[in-house]
Amino acid sequence: MSSSTALSADGGRPGVAGSNLLGGRCMDRLIQIVVADDHPVVRIGVRNMLADSGGFTVVGEAEDGDEAITQTLDLQPDILLLDLLMPRLPGLEAMRSILSGAPTIKVLLLTSTITTQQIIEALQIGARGIVTKDSLASDLQTAIRSVMGGDYWIGGRRVGNLVAALHELMQQADGEARKTFGLTPRELEVVGLIVEGCTNRQIAQSFGLSEETVKRHLSNIFDKTGVSTRLELALFAIAHQLVALV
Repeated sequence: MSSSTALSADGGRPGVAGSNLLGGRCMDRLIQIVVADDHPVVRIGVRNMLADSGGFTVVGEAEDGDEAITQTLDLQPDILLLDLLMPRLPGLEAMRSILSGAPTIKVLLLTSTITTQQIIEALQIGARGIVTKDSLASDLQTAIRSVMGGDYWIGGRRVGNLVAALHELMQQADGEARKTFGLTPRELEVVGLIVEGCTNRQIAQSFGLSEETVKRHLSNIFDKTGVSTRLELALFAIAHQLVALV
């Protein structure tokens, strides 16, 4: 996918330019972090790793999902390091609540194991990356700086093009029974071009349609799939392997 057609993080409804949410906050101060993990040794280890490097400050800690929500919404950090498996409230559910109240906070999931489908779900909710606990020492600082700089962090590497990275993950995963969610053949073709990062104008030119017709197709697709932005649609299509039907 060329940089000129890559999807932005906010996606945007058809024909509406969204604001750029990838730039991160000002980097001329310490990056403020909340660490949420039910194991004290993990929280202590993360705090020590970040303190040793400079440029970071841990402003809060939480030992369960409910406390993670309270700490994060009260302290408004730059980064939340959130354990995927948390007592009282799982990490993904805690993240839903946090991002609904503070959508600018960047969430990095901490986990021992995670499936491809969980990665997709986490990113659909709004996670900016996943750091495995066995790679904390080598990856954590780089992952945080990558996310603050506007990229994602998946599989131990910085990811600028999220859709392409997830497409690669899904190609490696075992396929399940595919559904079309009531999408017509033409709507599936439009979905395929959205995943490729095409603009409304490019889609219109590919099919010999007007841009207004493309917008109508996208509105119908959003209604049928339950998504509201182009990025959400691309993630949805990859997760459900709709692109393989085009």
